[in-house]
Amino acid sequence: MSGGDRPGTGHRTDGGVASEIDRIAELAKRRGFFIQTASVYGGVGGFYTYGPQGTPLKDSITDSWRDLFVTRQGNMEVDAPTVMPEAVFDASGHLDTFDDMILECPGCDGSHRADHLVEDNTDIDEAESLPPAEVGEIIADNDIVCPTCGVALAGEPVEEFNLMFETNIGPGTASPGYLRPETAQGIFVDFPQLAEYARNQLPFGVAQVGRAYRNEISPRKALVRVREFSQAELEQFIDPETDEPPLDRVADVTLPLYAARQQEADDGGVKSLTVQEAVDSGVIESDWIAFYLGLARDWYESIGVDMDRFRYRQHLPGELSHYAADCWDAETEIGGDWVEVTGFAYRGSYDLDKHADHSGESFSVFKQYDEPVTVERPTVDPDMSELGPAFGGVAADIADALAERAGRDPDAFAGETVTVVVDDERYDVPVEHTGFAVEEVTESGEHVTPHVVEPSFGLGRLVYTVLVHAYREDQVDGDDRQYLSVPPAVAPTTVGVFPLMDRDGLDEYAREVAGQLRSAGLSVTYDEAGAIGRRYRRQDEVGTPFCVTIDYDTLEADTVTVRERDSTDQRRVPTAELAETLGLLRDGDLLFDEL
Repeated sequence: MSGGDRPGTGHRTDGGVASEIDRIAELAKRRGFFIQTASVYGGVGGFYTYGPQGTPLKDSITDSWRDLFVTRQGNMEVDAPTVMPEAVFDASGHLDTFDDMILECPGCDGSHRADHLVEDNTDIDEAESLPPAEVGEIIADNDIVCPTCGVALAGEPVEEFNLMFETNIGPGTASPGYLRPETAQGIFVDFPQLAEYARNQLPFGVAQVGRAYRNEISPRKALVRVREFSQAELEQFIDPETDEPPLDRVADVTLPLYAARQQEADDGGVKSLTVQEAVDSGVIESDWIAFYLGLARDWYESIGVDMDRFRYRQHLPGELSHYAADCWDAETEIGGDWVEVTGFAYRGSYDLDKHADHSGESFSVFKQYDEPVTVERPTVDPDMSELGPAFGGVAADIADALAERAGRDPDAFAGETVTVVVDDERYDVPVEHTGFAVEEVTESGEHVTPHVVEPSFGLGRLVYTVLVHAYREDQVDGDDRQYLSVPPAVAPTTVGVFPLMDRDGLDEYAREVAGQLRSAGLSVTYDEAGAIGRRYRRQDEVGTPFCVTIDYDTLEADTVTVRERDSTDQRRVPTAELAETLGLLRDGDLLFDEL
């Protein structure tokens, strides 16, 4: 995801909370949040179907993300294909570096993530940052066995396994392609056109929400590690010399930070700093990363993440992705593990430089100066009639090297000869044959290759986090109750409408009310089956924040009973005001206690 791009999980910190995961798994299947795909055929690891409760929950979280990171920030959004040609991922580096550590059991032939075996059986949190050889030594030193069959794994090779799903575009094998492992590359390859849409004015952001695919070695923990997942990514293109984020908007937001220096210290731990304090002290080096950490912090809380089970963790040097100069993960605690739900990476100009080199196209923007400026530019005009006979087939390459040396180190041309390197060979060229000169040039602007700041959100992991963190148990009227305390704004259903009885016109009235609420844009479920208490429990269990009951007083006074999920408190509300009242409650513009 992008992630984060390379999401990981820490070791279990409390085996006793495993039941939390079991409860969510049972609830998710029974109530339709998510289920194993194609289970009638035995299923396949790493693929899940979102059910009738999980789909609206995921959509609500996505819509909330889009509102904050696209609409309110004034960014663009695109929707690129999920399959792209091999050249894209050759340029991006994914074909060479997008690997995990695999270890195959000699007993049952099962494949395992070697770093996960280490994390599950030792106190090492981030084994992914270690080299494969060292991971293999740790497995041997700790007598780690296969979790499937119990055979000892000491001495088994730990190898790199590329996670890309390969396919062919069109018939035959002449046009290899890959399922994208992140949505970001669909933005980068179309940067020249996107820059035009932004009128070549930096900074600008381009967002994308969509599916990504990784051929995980050992999918596990439900929605935490899967082979198909949804990302919400933003690529913020900036001029690294001049563009600054609006840091004042988030300067006072307090962040729970687990920096690299704290992870490496014996007594290190999470440290709470405001965004401004983190920047001033150098804990967060990039103002842009700090801005997005601050912007996202309150958003996580708004969708139902328990902030007592949340932190921002900085990547250690050994676990940084191939493109990242710095990266922080938003992590949530689930079942005793710290799980990455977002990666905030400073990608520099890596991606745009790579695609420019491989495609031969320009991936820069022209930055217009306020007024033309006159500058001195060193130039060369090699005399090829001299260089050709002297250097033969490498003469043209030497001419190119002279131009590069003149721009980088003009003082090198001060002597009688200048030295350049071509294919690791040094060549001494008489300066008189280089045509070296320093000219005054009037320029109206310059070409700038933007740097990229990327917040990458894993939507499935956020859905899973919200379910785990929202789960509650209590007793109501002496009966055990399970409920999901999800914020009303992201709940799968906003309101349940019930007739107290399915007779005496109560059911007709209730159906009419349900229809009116749907017409007002509210998500409504109608239920008349069973005792009213059971109907409340069903809605509590799927997180419906409000229930409306049509009773006999409704027929006389045209008011209804509105019940709030968490407290189970009830209020009478005029039917004519019901839709507006529920809308205000859903959006947080009215508190239930204020009714």
